[in-house]
Amino acid sequence: MLFPFVIGRLAAVVLLLLLAGTVLFVGRERLALTRRELRTRIAAVAPYAGLLAVVLVANKVARDVGPDVSLLIGVGITGQLERIDRQILWPLFREETPQFVVWLQSMATQELTAYFSFIYVYGYVFLLVFPLVAYFALPRPEPLRRTIVAYCANYVIGVVCYVLFIAYGPRNIIVEQADGLLYSQYAQYQFVTTAVNDETNVFPSLHTSMAVTAALLAWTTRDEYPLWVPVAALLAVSVAISTMYLGIHWATDVVFGIALAWVSVELGKRYEETPPTLGRLKAGAGRVWRAIPVSRR
Repeated sequence: MLFPFVIGRLAAVVLLLLLAGTVLFVGRERLALTRRELRTRIAAVAPYAGLLAVVLVANKVARDVGPDVSLLIGVGITGQLERIDRQILWPLFREETPQFVVWLQSMATQELTAYFSFIYVYGYVFLLVFPLVAYFALPRPEPLRRTIVAYCANYVIGVVCYVLFIAYGPRNIIVEQADGLLYSQYAQYQFVTTAVNDETNVFPSLHTSMAVTAALLAWTTRDEYPLWVPVAALLAVSVAISTMYLGIHWATDVVFGIALAWVSVELGKRYEETPPTLGRLKAGAGRVWRAIPVSRR
C-alpha cells in the first residue's frame, strides 16, 4: 500500500508545482491563445510526441532486460570511477585527498538532506515536465519539438551506456564511508527509484543529463520565459549536486551527464524542423549494435 501512496503524493506535489509554474511563467494570455489554437499546435508536434511515446516504451523494455544483457556484454568501470573521484579534490587536499562524495556528505545536515531529497524526487520531475507545458503554450512549435528530441536522445544514449557499462554507485561500493541518505532518511522513496532504475545504471547520471538539458533548453527560450531561466538553472544545479550528496552517483557520472545533456540539446536543435525518421533510427541502432564488442572464446 505504500507504493501507491508515494506515487500519489509525487503526482500531487508535481501537479501543484506545475500549476504554480504555469501561473508565474506562462500567464493567462498564452493559455487563452493556446486554447484557441489547440488543434493546430497538437498537429505541429504530433510526430514528435509519437517519437517520445515510442522511446519511453522502448526505454521501459530496455531497463527491464538491460541489466541481464549488460552482465553478458558490459564492461565493469566502477573501480575506475571511484579512483577518478578520489583525485578530484587533490588540488585542495594534497596531503590526504578525500573521496569527493564522502567530502560532500561530510557537510550533511538534516535540512540539506531534506532539501536535496525533495529536489531529487519532486524538483526533478517538475523540471522535466514543466517545459513540455510551457513550450506547448508558445505559438512556435520548435521549442517543444527541440525539447522532445533532446529528451529522447538522453534516454536512448543513456540506456545504451547502461548496457555497455556496469557501474555501481558510492552507496553500494564505499558503504562504510558514503551513506545512501535518500533511503536511510526517507526510505519510502526507494519504492519509486527502484521501480524505474537498476543499481548498475549509474554511468552517466541521467538525473543530471535530463536536468541540465532542461536548463539549457530554458536558455534557448529566454526571450519568451526570462524568469524561468534562473529557476531552471537553480533546479538543475541542485539535482546534479543531490545525486552525489545522496550517495547515488559519482562525480564522474555527473560530468558525463552534463556532456550528454549538451549533445542531446544539439540533437534537439538539429531535428526541431524535421523529426528523425524510423529509417534513421534503425540505421543508428544498427551502427551502435555493430559497435558492441563480441566476446570470442
